[in-house]
Amino acid sequence: MAPQRRAAPRGPESGGTAAGPDRGGRRPHSSAKKSRDQQESRWRWLKAAFLLSAAALGGVLSWSYLSAEDGVTEVLARHSESLQDKFVEIPCSEDYDSHKRFEGCTPRKCGRGVTDAVITREEAERIRRYFGDKIQDIFTEEDFALYRDVRLRIQQRIAQAFGISSASMYLTKPTFFSRINSTEAKTTHDEYWHPHVDKVTYGSFDYTSLLYLSDYTEDFGGGRFVFMDAGSNKTIEPRAGRVSFFTSGSENLHRVEKVHWGTRYAITISFTCNPDHGIGDPVLM
Repeated sequence: MAPQRRAAPRGPESGGTAAGPDRGGRRPHSSAKKSRDQQESRWRWLKAAFLLSAAALGGVLSWSYLSAEDGVTEVLARHSESLQDKFVEIPCSEDYDSHKRFEGCTPRKCGRGVTDAVITREEAERIRRYFGDKIQDIFTEEDFALYRDVRLRIQQRIAQAFGISSASMYLTKPTFFSRINSTEAKTTHDEYWHPHVDKVTYGSFDYTSLLYLSDYTEDFGGGRFVFMDAGSNKTIEPRAGRVSFFTSGSENLHRVEKVHWGTRYAITISFTCNPDHGIGDPVLM
């Protein structure tokens, strides 16, 4: 019988396994690389998602900040509309109790109003020319007569709105012209944008009025007048010839938005019920 050839046993180190280390070595390396690629891909996706979320959150926060800074939820008077009269009555604060009261004048009815029917645009533009880029040094009697007439009409309108006699009201100081632009404030007094109460800042004030001499969005940007009510601020957009007026106590906490471009012109004319704090109209010397 012919001898039979026997195959060599296949042990761990046999030829069948000889190729194993090569194939087995490549397989784990490929799997690990694939795993790392997948992990890096996941990290890249998570990073992108995080950045997008952060950007979205930043946008929301920025909008919230701007909305809070702007603080406007209702426009009482838009610059594009001409208002005959608009008046909103609000509860009086206790500020007037700490001052001497003058019956028939000291506010018992409080609020704020706005009108485009008291002063004409032409009169406002004429007054503005007096106080342009350079305030005039010389005024005529005609100039002072216009100012007195404008002041009297505003005084009568305030008296009518609050149900008092205009004769019981006295012009008080400071009554001033303001020219506001985007120039950086040099003193604290120049920082007009801070919230304030006129009766607290100027004890003599009982009624405050502003005559606007330029137009919002046409002559300047920003610079709206904002009543800072609890939970619902109100704004007035200036318009040449527009008069806004209000009782001067804490019921009318207010501020002016920063002017971003152009120049905002206005005159503040304020009244007191105390004759001791009254001043006369300017006269030609």
